[in-house]
Formats: sequence, C-alpha cells, structure tokens
Amino acid sequence: MNPIERKKYDWLAIGLYLGIVIFGWLNIYSACYDPEHAAIFDLTLQHGRQLLWIAMALVLAIVILNVEPRFFADTSYIIYLVVIALLVLTLFIGNETNGGKSWIKIGSFKLQSSEFAKFATALAIAKYISAIDIDIAKFRTKATAIAIAAIPAGLILLQHDTGSALVFASFILPMFREGTSGMVLIVGLVAVVLFVLALLINKYVLIGIVAACCLFYLFVWLNKRTRRNYTNILAVFVVAVAFIFSVDMVFNHVLESHQRERIEVLLGKREDLLGAGYNVHQSKIAIGSGGFVGKGFLRGTVTKANFVPEQDTDFIFCTVGEEWGFLGSGLLIAAYVVLLVHLVSMAERQRSTFARFYGYSVASILFFHLMVNVGMVLGLLPVIGIPLPFFSYGGSSLLAFTFLLFIFIRQDADKNQLL
Repeated sequence: MNPIERKKYDWLAIGLYLGIVIFGWLNIYSACYDPEHAAIFDLTLQHGRQLLWIAMALVLAIVILNVEPRFFADTSYIIYLVVIALLVLTLFIGNETNGGKSWIKIGSFKLQSSEFAKFATALAIAKYISAIDIDIAKFRTKATAIAIAAIPAGLILLQHDTGSALVFASFILPMFREGTSGMVLIVGLVAVVLFVLALLINKYVLIGIVAACCLFYLFVWLNKRTRRNYTNILAVFVVAVAFIFSVDMVFNHVLESHQRERIEVLLGKREDLLGAGYNVHQSKIAIGSGGFVGKGFLRGTVTKANFVPEQDTDFIFCTVGEEWGFLGSGLLIAAYVVLLVHLVSMAERQRSTFARFYGYSVASILFFHLMVNVGMVLGLLPVIGIPLPFFSYGGSSLLAFTFLLFIFIRQDADKNQLL
C-alpha cells in the first residue's frame, strides 16, 4: 500500500465531496432539530447517527485511497456476486419498510443492499467492457452488459423498490461513450414519450400520430425508398403499437398503487393534495417560502412543523430551499454540477477502458440521482424515493456513494499505470 500523497489525488473531487457531506449534515440536523435534544452527538436522533456514518465514510475513503488500484478491477466479479447474493438474501430475510422489502436488519443497523449494488454493477460492467477481445458494437457484448445491469435491477424490483431499480438505466450513458449506437438513447426517449402520451390521450389517436410520423419519415425524410426501408419502418410501427397497448398492463399490474397515484398527480389526471400529492405539495410550499436567501438555519417553519414527510432523506432538498433559499439551493446544485463535469473530465483522461467506463458510470449514477431527487421534490418528476447523493440521511446510502466515488478517485491517481 502506498501512503496518501497530496499530489496524487484529485483534491477538487475530494473537496466537493466533503463540502456536500458537511452541508448535508447541517440540513439533516436542522430537519430533525429538537431544542430538548440539541447535542450534535445525540445518537437517538438522525443527525447524531449521521455523524457516525460520516466518520465511517471518511475512514472508508482513506482505506480505499490506500488500496492498490488493480484490486478493484481484479475483484470486480467477486464484489458483484457478493452483492447479488445480498440482494437475494434480502428477498428472504429483509424487513419491510414503506411497502418495500429492501433492508436487512443487523442489530440496530439496517443495511440496504440495493445501494451497494450500484457501484458493484459499475465495476462488473467496466471489467467486462475492458476485456481485450470485447467489441461494444457487437450485439452479444451489449446484451451481456445489459444483462449484468438487469440482474440486480430485477432483484431490486422484486423488493418493490422501483426507484433504486430505475437507477440502473443510467448505465446506458457510459455504454454510449464506449461506442454503443446513439439509437439506443433515441429509442429510450421515444419509449418514455410514448408511455406518457399513452396515459394522456386516446390510444388510437396516438397510433394515428405514430403512423403519420412513420409515413413522413419514409416519404419525405428518406432520399431512397428501398424494400429494406419499408420493412424497417413497418417493424418500428408494429413494435410501437404493441408498446402503446402494453402501457395499461404495465401501469395497472406492474406499478404499485401508490406509484400509479403519484404518476397521475404529476400528469394532472388527478389532484390529491391530502394523499399521493401531499409530499410534493408541502415540499413546494417549503421551497417557495424560502424566497431568495431563505429563512435562515434552524428557522424553517414548514420544516420544523414536520409538514413534509421524509424531509431528512428523500425530501431533504425542501429543507435547503426553505432555510437557504434560492441562493443556497442554487449553490448546492452548482456544486453537484461542478462535481459531475469534473468527473467526466477525469473519466476522459483515463488511459484504461476499465477506469474510463467506471468513471462515466459514477457520473451517470450521480446525475440520475440528482436529476430525479430534485425533480420529484420540485414536482417535475414522479416521487420514486431515491436519496440525494452524499446529502440525504442514511448509512447505506452514504457508505455506498463513498465507495462509488473514491474507487474512481483511486483509479485516477494511478491512471498512467493502469493500462
């Protein structure tokens, strides 16, 4: 093991991590503040326990920075299989919380295995993609990489944790960077648009719109109308029609009732300010009441009255908006954006495929969490319940995200040797 040398490690990434973690703790302290239990080391409250998790995360980060960088590449599949075993074990012995069976109770600590599945899957796909004879353009390669991500995602879905399962879709972005056709992204976006439209308008009207788009593409956009083009367009139309008619089945029989209600509230099909729309409604009130500079630390009236459920975990951004205002919220998002852009820059300077793919996976996972968490708190996306990275309360979340980030920082430190 090599001792930590100041010149080796990316201190901008480490500094942003520390800044977000500390600011997150301040907001957790404020969200659960009780004047009768104001001590910061009170382990009976979330802020006291979070300090313990932060201390453990810092120790973990130091350990990772001192591990040989090849260790993570060499043990990628082992780590992946261990986490898969944990996910399976969770299905049998997990504790049910809020309708999901995602936690394994270990004494007073509850382990959420789905959080650790993210970095384990990133390592496994990076290891597979970096194999010497792998060609990302081949269908078999893409199918295998997708299967590596789909296995933990499927197990997490069985735990009724749809939010965490959706995070695994973020691996499409690093695969795109390594040479996967951009058509995959286009198909994904079109599928999302069709799904939403199928819930909003008559299906036969939507099929007519799809048919018109196909005819426009075939007879106006294309210069050559060959037999193959006709066949491809017909296949696309048939698949689109089948997808449109499958939306009701997925919506009514795959999604949980509370998930359906949240989507309907988001799309404006129903208004339920005391039920499915309560969290978001109260969250927007809290954020809006903060104004430009906020009400001040520990002065959030909506926060203090506990109007927003989960305000120290999934909805912690509303605490930021109320007490720190638009200015504080903007600075927090700016810190995340700087971190994400910097991670992409770090990934681009890697000389090994493994480190580059893993770096892009880190950036993609963090981006997905940031986009969905802030989006749902602002009422722009359905409430699916995923934490704000390094910020929300939770030991499993903080430790897993620390693993995710610092493994990449360690890879980057020896980028010239990892070929």
